[in-house]
Amino acid sequence: MFFWTFGNKTVKELRKKQGLTAQELATIVGVNSPMIKKVDQFKIKNVPEPLKSKIEPVLKGKKRV
Repeated sequence: MFFWTFGNKTVKELRKKQGLTAQELATIVGVNSPMIKKVDQFKIKNVPEPLKSKIEPVLKGKKRV
């Protein structure tokens, strides 16, 4: 059930749940902060694929630097 609801949450909701700012998430995944802010309001399932595959493990709590 967790994975069905995960795709319907926004990047911002999931980022806040992990206690990350946009800048911290950008640093972890290796992209610039405006890119994260641009997709902050997108549901995770609607994020473009190269970025989605980078941020999804972090937002699930599986990868943290």
